[in-house]
Amino acid sequence: MRDIFMAFFRIGMLGFGGGPSAIPLVEKEVVGRFKWMTLEDFGDTIALANTMPGPIATKLAGYIGYRVGGIMGCLSAMIASVIPTVILMIMMLTVLQTYKDIPWVQSMSNAVVPVVAVMLAVLTWSFIKQSKDSMGWLKAILLIVASIILLEVLGLHPGILIAVLIAAVFVPFKKKGGE
Repeated sequence: MRDIFMAFFRIGMLGFGGGPSAIPLVEKEVVGRFKWMTLEDFGDTIALANTMPGPIATKLAGYIGYRVGGIMGCLSAMIASVIPTVILMIMMLTVLQTYKDIPWVQSMSNAVVPVVAVMLAVLTWSFIKQSKDSMGWLKAILLIVASIILLEVLGLHPGILIAVLIAAVFVPFKKKGGE
């Protein structure tokens, strides 16, 4: 329980910028440090969590905590991830609101966006490499390009795309040669 609490407490303390910025931190703790999940399991967990409403960091904490430590692990992970965020949010918003017109405070706030973008890019690249290993470059690239077109060009909701892909996994298919 202590490891679950400390892992999600660190994430709660360092995940400035919302759920998307916390995902790489969760991956580092859950897959890298404690090895509670494989990268593939973590990717599946993110995909499933994105189909449900609510903050992604809380959903990940609840599920991973439950998977590792049952009900108590779930409660421990959720408390650890939410309490620091609430305390830090109140403190930081008070400070930022008080000093919002000072140039260095504006620069600090603007600097967070590219840092989060880089963290997400690193996580995305690790998922792309994993996709290459499991399905090959051609299929992985085709799926990535199709997803970008559906999401960005056609405006399809991500939950719909994820649900269709999950459903497609369960559709039986025949291999060539009657195998």
